[in-house]
Amino acid sequence: MSKRPYNKPAGGWDSLISSLRAVRSEGIVGKGARTMLKANRPQGFDCPGCAWPDRNPHSTFEFCENGVKAVAAEATAKRIGAAFFAEHTVSWLAQQSDQWLEAQGRLTEPLRYDPDSDRYLPSSWDQCFEQIAAQLNALDTPHRAAFYTSGRASNEAAFLYQLFVRLYGTNNLPDCSNLCHEASGVAMGEQLGSGKGTVTLDDFERCEAIFIFGQNPGSNHPRMLGELRAAAKRGCRIVAVNPLRERGLERFTHPQSPIEMLSGGSTAIASTYLNPRIGGDLALVTGMLKCVLDWGEQDDEFIAAHTTGVEQLRKLGEAADWSEIEAQSGLSRAQIEQAARIYCDSRATIFCWGMGITQHARSVATIQMLVNLLLLRGNVGKPGAGPCPVRGHSNVQGDRTMGIYEKPSDAFLDRLGSHFDFTPPREHGLDVVGSIAAMERGEVEVLFALGGNFAAATPDTRRTHAALRRCRLTAHVTTKLNRSHLVLGANAFILPCLGRTEIDQQVGGAQGVTVEDSMSMVHISSGINPPASDLLLSEPAIVARLAAATLGEEQVRWRWLIEDYDRIRDHIEGCIDGFGRFNQRLQTPGGFHLRNPAREREWRTTGGRARFIAHALQPSGNGDALQLMTVRSHDQYNTTVYGDADRYRGIRGERRPLMISATDLQRLGLQSGERVDLVSLWHDGERRAEDFLLVEYAIPPGNLAAYFPETNALVPLDHVAERAGTPASKAIPVRIERRSVG
Repeated sequence: MSKRPYNKPAGGWDSLISSLRAVRSEGIVGKGARTMLKANRPQGFDCPGCAWPDRNPHSTFEFCENGVKAVAAEATAKRIGAAFFAEHTVSWLAQQSDQWLEAQGRLTEPLRYDPDSDRYLPSSWDQCFEQIAAQLNALDTPHRAAFYTSGRASNEAAFLYQLFVRLYGTNNLPDCSNLCHEASGVAMGEQLGSGKGTVTLDDFERCEAIFIFGQNPGSNHPRMLGELRAAAKRGCRIVAVNPLRERGLERFTHPQSPIEMLSGGSTAIASTYLNPRIGGDLALVTGMLKCVLDWGEQDDEFIAAHTTGVEQLRKLGEAADWSEIEAQSGLSRAQIEQAARIYCDSRATIFCWGMGITQHARSVATIQMLVNLLLLRGNVGKPGAGPCPVRGHSNVQGDRTMGIYEKPSDAFLDRLGSHFDFTPPREHGLDVVGSIAAMERGEVEVLFALGGNFAAATPDTRRTHAALRRCRLTAHVTTKLNRSHLVLGANAFILPCLGRTEIDQQVGGAQGVTVEDSMSMVHISSGINPPASDLLLSEPAIVARLAAATLGEEQVRWRWLIEDYDRIRDHIEGCIDGFGRFNQRLQTPGGFHLRNPAREREWRTTGGRARFIAHALQPSGNGDALQLMTVRSHDQYNTTVYGDADRYRGIRGERRPLMISATDLQRLGLQSGERVDLVSLWHDGERRAEDFLLVEYAIPPGNLAAYFPETNALVPLDHVAERAGTPASKAIPVRIERRSVG
């Protein structure tokens, strides 16, 4: 392992070099270049990485370094088939690292687990669907099955999937939103009547200030840096709020700017950078809100015309104590007032946030206080302003639009039931944490996963793995091997699917699928490469054929639907608001924008007004425990690890670094370079994660950071966001133990 400060701007030549290495390592230099030229473009495919929207559908280059890594991993020349699984038992594979597993290449044929040989064996698609359907139909109630969805599933696959599950008889539809931005939807839905952000890319051209809370776009949404760069260059004030100083929020050299690349120039991004304590955002926002009210900078006309509940907020602001605000935020009053002054001086402000906000016990409260602050100055529903939750997976927002939700509204179920002439189940289903707990109790016996890496992405690793092994059946739709395929139920299947970059040939010709980005733009995605194997099926085809095997085709002509995906989109148009003339509107380059009523100051809330919802600070209950937050390395996307270089943090060759302040090292009598164990402290006992390397880092005292998913074992299953259920992975109370020698 090496630790060396990274003093260059984010992006630049290092980004280009890293991109080239990615395509070389996958053996696709020529193919990779041709493929990337079609990324995020009309007649091309939507990048399977992040959900940041496309700026210019006519641009030649609409991709970033981590997009190249995601595409290269999917378009790889490497293949694993029957010979690979004949050589390796599941027990042996389970001992390999997550990075090694996914680096083996694309899966080429459907597989079923054989317990006698402890190996996956080739199977036919018909056999897989028949056996999975038999297991589903043998359950005494549909509620004993859970159907997980990854945010990379297309709108067409997601719509068919939720339809199948509800026709089967349950709302057990846990999805990756439960693990990331569920709190955003809950919070904004209550206040604005919509759980989606209200801004578009055009607003980034008009805003006068951008606040970025708990987000690291340099690694997780690199294309966002282009928007921030443009905003900074025209004089927009950018305030970064993060316990870590992330390089992408400091300076950026755009790899697509010849002038900057050749001159060695760069652009400063954040004009103000605040480093609060982990979880200190709620106190920071409380202080900013107090300033706005004390200074009389609120928009009284907007408040009177559009909102309710402001008096409760005024009382909270008056009662808030500066000493408590400073103690909980870890920031001085002067720093908070500086941020508040930037906010008040701006006539149009955007608030962006990521999982540094959503993965806390009080994440809903924090987001609602952020929205309160926006509403106080009328910064919702006007050009250049609004809330902007930046989601990760490329279609996580679209999946929710399509009905992937364990708590569907009555209105949606009424419309779905009327359109397909059935009575959908009304009982709310299980989210991710609820599904794991139900598996533990033996109440859920089947897990079917449409993509993702359930076993690695979820909290409380020991309990989650034990719960999965109690299942009667686990089945996963995937492109590559991952940890979830090795944490098995009594019966297990791997169902390999087409990737986003591959041609999807059906009876009606080559098909495109649609996705919805973080800013509600819906557009078509069409693969350009031949499939990695002739035996791969598309995600819509897998869902449709499983549905046909399980339910028959008397009520829904599943196989007919997948002959031409326009037919699926016709049904989407009939069931979901905003999709009128769906197929025709997709012909517009760049797609179309889904209307968000809150963007037009139409509040679909109880009472028809935007709601101020006040949340007072509460004393911390963790005593002297250190607070650990999980983060991704730069060479990583969600659970997929591309390499061991966390370039912008200056850490290489180590997947288990523990970032700690010099103050804490001295206080605890430890030294950078020592190896330690982590123990999380919870009401039901301790959890351990072993063998971490201490790395001195600029992080507030009392706070630690380490990589996900290596630290998921420390996140208690019931340590979740209030009213949202999102694992509170950004605030885990822990202690450090020296590793015993010998």
